[in-house]
Amino acid sequence: MKLIAASAHSTGATDGKVIELANTEDPRALDLAGVTRIDLNFPKFTDGRAYSQAFLLRRRLGFTGELRATGDVLIDQLVQMERTGFDVAVLRANQNIDFAQRQFDRYRGFYQGDAVTVKPHFAREGDSIAAREGEAA
Repeated sequence: MKLIAASAHSTGATDGKVIELANTEDPRALDLAGVTRIDLNFPKFTDGRAYSQAFLLRRRLGFTGELRATGDVLIDQLVQMERTGFDVAVLRANQNIDFAQRQFDRYRGFYQGDAVTVKPHFAREGDSIAAREGEAA
């Protein structure tokens, strides 16, 4: 996940269509044709509706462009943001980017699937359990 300091974030883009989606809006109502980036807002760190929007956009709507978390984004939220489909997070002004990057070093992998890696860990290993048991016999 790419991390951006609040001071370095700019709204809008010159090279494609960018949508800023309030967390009260339904992403299923969007026309995603030509959209390259969607900014999802966290007005408070305790308001998690943007997680649901990201998951819907990735898994159900098949959005492959950039999903950017904006607003009250804290270091503690980053791993869950990545797992629900966000590519970029704009950190709140008082958050340290170096400390934020360490979150990903702490949690390198997960057993269960998520919005980005749909299959659980055991299913990503290649063959099925039955095939492995057959090899052991």
